[in-house]
Amino acid sequence: MLFALGWGGCVVTDSVGVGVGVGVSGLGGADDLCGLFLSSLPVSGVSVTVMTVSGVRMALCSSGVIAARIDELQFELGEGPQSSVVRSGHIVMVPDVASGGHDEWPVLGAALGELPVGAIFCVPIRMGAVTVGVATLYSEIPSTLDHHQQATALMIASAIAGGAVQQAMVSASDEVAVESAAAPALRREVHQATGIVLVQLNTTATVAYARIQAYAFANGMTVHTVARDVVAGSLTFENMPS
Repeated sequence: MLFALGWGGCVVTDSVGVGVGVGVSGLGGADDLCGLFLSSLPVSGVSVTVMTVSGVRMALCSSGVIAARIDELQFELGEGPQSSVVRSGHIVMVPDVASGGHDEWPVLGAALGELPVGAIFCVPIRMGAVTVGVATLYSEIPSTLDHHQQATALMIASAIAGGAVQQAMVSASDEVAVESAAAPALRREVHQATGIVLVQLNTTATVAYARIQAYAFANGMTVHTVARDVVAGSLTFENMPS
């Protein structure tokens, strides 16, 4: 499942302006999403999954068998820190998996005890105010991420958000991708809605369209449905948190 991240060639930087990882425009595939985290943070593995509060989810990459299994367990059991991150929009850290204290996800806690996992860190992937996915990082030994490392993880997550949503929309939505008699009209409506959101947010067309995409995915809607609501005036982005 390969895709290119074409979002302006921005570079993930740390809090003092030092480049972290690689330029986003240089990424060539889904595995690069995981690679950014692995090369920038003291973790053993990572998985990146697009998921929403409505239950839609798609695993985009994992760095290995253990990382993939941690992601799969949370899906299979219907519990875990990923869900907490989607609801809260904040990083959730489990510094010592073996110590217990998994009151919110007891079954997952027991299952993780069978894996060589010492700590788990779940990082929100956000576009504006919308959490569109989660990067699940793990360490083989108990550990934590300090404030600087958390900031780095959040910056990487923000940098990959656009490409992750694009891939998820292409693969998982019911948006019509083939030309049809209605397609030109639908495209015009999307362009019109993008222009409206552009004015509402005082931003660029690229950002405005990305916000429409993120809202559509997070709410289980198609881009065309969101665009129709924007054009009709029943949906506005003006007062949404950014």
